[in-house]
Amino acid sequence: MIYISNTTDFKILEPTAVSLGKFDGIHRGHELLMKLLFQKKEEGLQSAAFTFDSPPGRQEGGADGKLLTTNEEKMHLFAKRGIDYLIECPFTEEIRCMEPESFIEMLVSSLHVKYIAAGEDFHFGHCRRGNFQTLLEFAEKYRYEAVIVPKIKENGRDISSTYIREEIAAGNLESANRLLGYSYFVEGKVEHGNQIGRTLGFPTVNLIPPPQKLLPPYGVYVTELFVNGKQYNGITNVGKKPTIQGENPVGVETHLFDFKEDIYGKNVSVSFLKWIRPERRFDGIEELRRQVAEDIAHTRAYFSKQ
Repeated sequence: MIYISNTTDFKILEPTAVSLGKFDGIHRGHELLMKLLFQKKEEGLQSAAFTFDSPPGRQEGGADGKLLTTNEEKMHLFAKRGIDYLIECPFTEEIRCMEPESFIEMLVSSLHVKYIAAGEDFHFGHCRRGNFQTLLEFAEKYRYEAVIVPKIKENGRDISSTYIREEIAAGNLESANRLLGYSYFVEGKVEHGNQIGRTLGFPTVNLIPPPQKLLPPYGVYVTELFVNGKQYNGITNVGKKPTIQGENPVGVETHLFDFKEDIYGKNVSVSFLKWIRPERRFDGIEELRRQVAEDIAHTRAYFSKQ
């Protein structure tokens, strides 16, 4: 996959089938868009996903101000699905104030667009005046085919990034994973921690997630960790380690079963499968050790039933 970012001066010479969207979290609705692009690949078009490097209109603070996928995670998801081009366009003042037709003209000329697929709620251009009707209106003039993909529903509600954020923020990981079509994950580089897990006899793989990443509620989770192309079962604590003295940063700490490799400095991905319990302060290290042993036994039993 060719990844284009940090520039508005992008150019693709080959004819493309383009999907437009925020793509904060690649969920089951987005999969429908990509399916259409892949069908066009059979007709000789390159597949391209066009998005912005920071979702326009995103609120700050709370779950609404956090991202389901960082830009790097988004890149990995698109690459895994076989998209040929990912364009993350900076949301500059010029782009923000662009009239809808000018935006379409830019896409057609810069990306050699012959086919556009977008969701029915996609808006673009100055004051969000462009929508799916605009895409259809200018299709003949700019010689592209436009297809609008309706929302798909779960539990009577449209599947959307907002819905998924709400489920994750509430700790409903299994529900969120059904909406996504895969397990929610956090990527990052393994860092040295304070060695408390090793002291307890349960060494951990430590990540400090970026501040813009939405994390599930502080607590303990059944997880899978992926590193060097391999998958390992484990248990993860998300939070600030209240039993440990001092001000601790929010971390994602994973204990892997029967794992002894040195992966400090490696990039890993931690996928959340199920909530076990909330994070809490214990009276001391021994009480914490007993609880961790119980959590591990619970998690091993979970995996033995899969």
